[in-house]
Amino acid sequence: MDFTLNEEQELFLEMVRKFARHEVAAVAEQVDREHRFPQETIAKMGELGLLGLSIPEEYGGSGGDYLSYVLMIEELAKVCASTAVIVAVHTGLACTSIARFGAEAQREKFLGPLAAGEIIGAYALTEPNAGSDAASLTLTASDAGEHWRLNGSKVFITNASEAGIFVTFARTDPASRGAEGITCLIVERDTPGLTISKPVEKMGLHGSVTCELHFDNALVPKENVLGEIGHGFKVAMQMLDGGRIAIAAQGLGIAEGALDYAIRYIRQREQFGRPIAANQGIQWLVADLATEIDAARLLVYRAAWLKTAGRPHGKEAAMAKKFATDTAMQVTSDCVQLLGGYGYTREYPVERHMRDAKVTQIYEGTNQIQQMVIARHLLR
Repeated sequence: MDFTLNEEQELFLEMVRKFARHEVAAVAEQVDREHRFPQETIAKMGELGLLGLSIPEEYGGSGGDYLSYVLMIEELAKVCASTAVIVAVHTGLACTSIARFGAEAQREKFLGPLAAGEIIGAYALTEPNAGSDAASLTLTASDAGEHWRLNGSKVFITNASEAGIFVTFARTDPASRGAEGITCLIVERDTPGLTISKPVEKMGLHGSVTCELHFDNALVPKENVLGEIGHGFKVAMQMLDGGRIAIAAQGLGIAEGALDYAIRYIRQREQFGRPIAANQGIQWLVADLATEIDAARLLVYRAAWLKTAGRPHGKEAAMAKKFATDTAMQVTSDCVQLLGGYGYTREYPVERHMRDAKVTQIYEGTNQIQQMVIARHLLR
C-alpha cells in the first residue's frame, strides 16, 4: 500500500489547495453567517472542472481518480465544510450514480451540464420514517403508462433548493418489503407535482441548503429510470460506500482546519508573560490531537486506495467514516477550548468547525450504523 501521490495527483492537489485557500476561504464566514449557498464558488469550480471529477472525459468531465476526489473534499473542508458537502453530494453521489449506472442517453443528457455546474445534483434517499433503515422507504412510484407516478416525501436533501436533478429512490413494487422492489430514478426539477420546501434551519453547514421534497402525483418519464427496475437499493448502497469515505474526508478536513487555526492562535496568545503554546499541558493536548488526525488520515486514505483499486472496501469505509468524524468532533471541541472565551464566539472559525463537525457523525449513516457495518464484516 503506497499513498505517494503521482505527478498528476500532486498537481491537482496543489490546484485545489490554492483554490480552497484563496477562493473558498474568502467567503466561508459570510456563507455561514448568511446561510447562503456559495453559488459563485460552485460556478468557479465548474469552470475549473472540479465538479466533473467523477465524470469521464467523453461526457464533459475531467475523469479523475477517486483518491483525487477524496483529497479535494478534504481540502475544501479545511476552510468550508458547507462547500465540501455540496460537492460531495453533487459529484460523489449524483454525478457518479449517473456515470456508473446511467444509460447512454442519460449520460449524454445530464453529465455535461452536471460537470460544468450548469445544473446541480442532489441525492434523495432519506424519508421521514426511513433514516438509518433506508430500505423501509415508502415513496411510491406507480405505473402510469410512459411515466412513473410518484407520491410521498423525502427529507434532509442536501442541495435541494439549487438542484436541477434529484437521484431519487422509490418503491415501484407495492407488494415488496425491505430492499426489494426499490427503483432509482432521475427526477428533474421542473417535474409537475414536485414541491421543494423552505430550507431547514440547522446547527451547522449553513451554506449547504437542506430541504424536504414532496411528490404529489409527480410524473417521471420511464426513460429516467437509473439502472434496473426493482434493483435501486443496490445503487444506493454502492454509492453510500463511497459516500462514507467522502464524509470521512470531510471530517478529516474539518479537524485539520480547526487544529491549524488553534496552533496559530496559541503561538501568539500570551498569558503569564509567555505564549500559551509554551505550557506543557497545551503541548500534550496538541500532540494528541495531531496524532488522532494522522490516524484518521491513514484510515481515510486506505479506504480511498482500496476503492480506487477496485477492491472490497465496505468495512474500511465504515471504519474511516466513524473514526474520522469522531475525531473531527473531539478535535474541534478541544480547539474551542484552546481559544478559551474567544473560541466560543463567532469571530473565530473554530466554533464554526465545531458546529459543522457534528453532522458528519450523523449523515451517510450514523456512526452507530458504521459500528454495525464493521461488526457485520468481522462476524459473518
